[in-house]
Amino acid sequence: MQDIRWKALWLGLATIFSCLVVWAATDAMTALLAFSAIVLLYLVSHLYWLHQLLQWFKKPELNTMPVGSGIWEDVFSAIYYEKRRSNRSQAQISSALDRFRHAASALPDGVVLLNGNDQIEWCNPTAESQLGLSMRQDAGQPITYLVRPIDFIQYLQEQNYSEPIKLKSWRTTGATLEIQLVPFGSNQKLLISRDISQMEKLETMRRDFIANVSHELRTPLTVVGGFLETLTDMEGAVPESTRAYFGMMQEQTGRMRRLIEDLLTLSQLENSPEAPQESEIDLGTLLNMLLHEGISLSQGKHEITLEPVEPGLFIKGATEELHSALGNLVSNAVRYTPASGKINLRLFLRGKDVLFSVQDTGIGIEQQHIDRLTERFYRVDRSRSRETGGTGLGLSIVKHILTRHQGRLEIESEAGKGSTFTAVLPQSRLVRKPAPESAATAA
Repeated sequence: MQDIRWKALWLGLATIFSCLVVWAATDAMTALLAFSAIVLLYLVSHLYWLHQLLQWFKKPELNTMPVGSGIWEDVFSAIYYEKRRSNRSQAQISSALDRFRHAASALPDGVVLLNGNDQIEWCNPTAESQLGLSMRQDAGQPITYLVRPIDFIQYLQEQNYSEPIKLKSWRTTGATLEIQLVPFGSNQKLLISRDISQMEKLETMRRDFIANVSHELRTPLTVVGGFLETLTDMEGAVPESTRAYFGMMQEQTGRMRRLIEDLLTLSQLENSPEAPQESEIDLGTLLNMLLHEGISLSQGKHEITLEPVEPGLFIKGATEELHSALGNLVSNAVRYTPASGKINLRLFLRGKDVLFSVQDTGIGIEQQHIDRLTERFYRVDRSRSRETGGTGLGLSIVKHILTRHQGRLEIESEAGKGSTFTAVLPQSRLVRKPAPESAATAA
C-alpha cells in the first residue's frame, strides 16, 4: 500500500512537471489549454478505473478482476491478493463449519443452536427427532413456539442453567428427556437434549427392587426378633452357656431391622416426587424435642446444649420428615462423639436462609470423605459404624428430605476436632407469629 502511495505521488509530480515544460515552450493561452487537457485526461483515466472497480465490487470474483494501468494496476493487484487470501480463509472456515456440523449430526444427543432471542439457528437430526423440530421449516423460529412444556419455559426464563431438567417426551410415550442450556458467545445458547428413558427405567427397577425386598424381609425379621426376645425372657428356656449367643442374635436382628426401616424410608422418599403435605411447625417445640431425644440417647455421657430459640418461629414443612432429618443429625453427633464431649444445637438466620446446626467435639471427618457422606451405605469407618448401630443411610435420608423442602445439607469437619452439620432451608418457609404471653413473660 505504501508503494502505491509513492507511485501516485511521483505520477502527480510528473504531470505537473510536464505542464510546466509546455508552459515554458508555448504562450500562456496554449499552455493553459494544454494543462487543462492533461488534467482532464488524468481525471478521466482515474474515473474510468474507479468505475471499473465499483462494477467489480457488485460481483467480486477473481477471474473478472480488472487489470488496470499505471497506479491502478497496483491497486487491482493488491485487491486481488487480498481477495484470494480472504477466499482461502473463508474456505477454511466453511470446511471447519462443515466438519462441526457432520460431527454434531453424528452425536447421540440432540443439539440446538439458539441466538440471543432464543430463536433456532441450527439443530442436528437427533434434536429434530427428540424435540419435533425441522431445520428447513423452523429455522429462525423461537424455541418456545416448538418446545411447549411449562417446566422448559420456566427453565429458559429463570436463566439458571447450572443443572439440567427432566421432561416427559411429548412425542414418544414413556420416554424421558434431560435438557440443559449452555450459554456461550454473545448471549447465545446451546440446547442439549438426551434421552434418559433407559436410565430412568433402570433406576425405577432398582428402587422397586429395594422397596420390595425390604418389605418382604421386614416380616420374617420381626418374627425372628420376637421369638428371640420371647425365648430370652422365658426362665430356663435358654441355658446360661448360650445366652450370650442369643444376645448377639438379638443385636444383629435389631441392626437388620433398622437397616430395613431406613431402606423403606429412603425408597418412599425417592418414589414420592410430589411435594410433601406441609404444616406450620413450631421450631421451639421441635428443637426442644430434639434436645431431649439427644439427652436420652446420650444417657448422660455428653454435654448437650440448645441455644435459646426466638419464640413464635414456625417453619412450613412435613413434620415427620423434618423431625426425622434433624433428629438424624443429633443422633449422629451423639454416636460419633466420645464420652464427655460437647454437642451444641443452634437455630439462626443467614441471608435468605434458615439454618439448624449441630456442632460436636467428636472424632471429626477427613476432607476427602465429606463429599461422599450423603451417598448410600458410605461409611468413613465401617467398624465404628457397626458398633454405633449406624446403617449408612441416615445422611442420604437427610439429603432427600431437605431437597424435598428446597434445602440442602452443609458439612464442616476436621479430623480429631469435631464436625458441624447444618440443615439449610429457605427463609421463605419461615413464619413469624406473636409469641404467647407466657413465653414472652418468661423471656
